Amino acid sequence: MNEHIQRPPAEIRYADELARLRENDTDDRPPGWALSLRAARRFVLGDEKLGVSRKFVGDPSLIDRSLVTLATNRGLMLVGEPGTAKSLLSELLAAAVSGTSTLTIQGGAATTEDQIKYSWNYALLVAEGPSTRALVAAPLLRGMAEGKVVRFEEITRCPLEVQDCLLSPLSDRVLSVPELNGPEAMVFAQEGFTVIATANTRDRGVNEMSAALKRRFNFETVFPIADFDTELRLVEAEATALLKRSGVGAPPRRDVLEVLVTAFRELREGQTARGDATDRLSAVMSTAEAVSVAHAVGLRGWFLRGEPGTAADLVSCLAGTAAKDNQEDLAKLRRYLEQRRHGDQWKALYEARHLLPG
Repeated sequence: MNEHIQRPPAEIRYADELARLRENDTDDRPPGWALSLRAARRFVLGDEKLGVSRKFVGDPSLIDRSLVTLATNRGLMLVGEPGTAKSLLSELLAAAVSGTSTLTIQGGAATTEDQIKYSWNYALLVAEGPSTRALVAAPLLRGMAEGKVVRFEEITRCPLEVQDCLLSPLSDRVLSVPELNGPEAMVFAQEGFTVIATANTRDRGVNEMSAALKRRFNFETVFPIADFDTELRLVEAEATALLKRSGVGAPPRRDVLEVLVTAFRELREGQTARGDATDRLSAVMSTAEAVSVAHAVGLRGWFLRGEPGTAADLVSCLAGTAAKDNQEDLAKLRRYLEQRRHGDQWKALYEARHLLPG
């Protein structure tokens, strides 16, 4: 059944690795944790001896600080540019600490407190009145009652009053259900409960967090990958896995991926590898977007022509990611291709610029 899930959660994708880590974990564990801090670190950063793959490319000290934060009574806030794997990191940390990463709240303008805390089965509510049988637990209530990590994605996209419903659970470790009576009216957090939230630095001004809520989180910034070779290896590995899962029988071409990663880095930083200034696009040119483009290039080449994607495919797929509906970004992309037309693959990109829309 899991073979047909488009993207299984981390605890399913890496179930064998988690089992090996648990079997070999002899260190002390914080109360309510499925793994010790060192075992959780190995799950995220890899361990060749145990056959555990590295899943997050970034500063190891970030992982250490994040795990220590989760072992305290403070929440963990991961901030950074879009596409820097904040959500992936929160998923991996939740799977390592709790054994499950699916207690997730997706923040947005329409997110309500019911979707965060609890709601009611209205048929039972009308028939029986307020009761635990009629209560429908949302991720926060479940996480507190079961002692699990709750993930809150894009928290700053939620209205301020919705964000602040986390204040009492994070400080007093209790959630009130005023509709119920007696001991059932209070849900006390069990050992292991905590919250991991994420926020994009580009969107933090949408609904700025209150000072009271900020005090209940430790903030960690996730930076883009600084090294070209590291980013290239990551894009190649992720694109290869996605193409295999999509039924593509050929891996992505290394030379095409080199051009792709170079273009993304230069358009993201506004400077070529030689130090020449170039236009910086307003679109998000992240590693995650580069993986998506590499996936699309491979699909286009394989299913349309039965071969790996080419530089011409890259131009076609790049437009939808880099320019989207922004005509100014499209013009910048054209100028960039004209500026960067030296070398076989770059020349092919330049010659295929007519495939850009407009």
